[in-house]
Amino acid sequence: MPGLDETLTFLPLNIAILTISEKRTLDTDTSGALLVERLEAAGHRLAARAIVAGDIDRIRGQVTAWTANPDVDVILSTGGTGFTARDVVPEAVRPLLRREMDGFPVLFHQASRQTVGVSTLQSRALAGQIDDTFIFCVPGSTGACRDAWDQILAFELDSRFKPCSLAGQVPRLRGLCA
Repeated sequence: MPGLDETLTFLPLNIAILTISEKRTLDTDTSGALLVERLEAAGHRLAARAIVAGDIDRIRGQVTAWTANPDVDVILSTGGTGFTARDVVPEAVRPLLRREMDGFPVLFHQASRQTVGVSTLQSRALAGQIDDTFIFCVPGSTGACRDAWDQILAFELDSRFKPCSLAGQVPRLRGLCA
């Protein structure tokens, strides 16, 4: 049965939060703040946080800087996954991916459908691996970030989750996670 094995040691990840927005600031970024709150409450560490405009070059620049930083294990991106002209996260991130995580959008849409119904179709959420850094890109609404964290990421990023979690694929944790 899948779930957390409380007998195992929790191994925290270093997670960077990237918000895509032309209007938000650190004071008004409720989605990024929710992700920071959730990851810290879970025992992970905030490695970095930034807000960039919906511009392919700016998004790629920030993502590339973080993937080159050995102190960043995971990037959580919020915003820029819809269908407006400024929603370019998939176009910015997908070419950088070494591997795409095909199941993440499926699970995200299942979780999101419970809260927004068929409007989940308006999301182009995606995830994958750039070099050895995992990236998860979700919509910019606080509700979407809550769905993604509470129903998927909280488990998949917890080293105690069985039968397996992504924590064991982070280079500095390889061999420490069963």
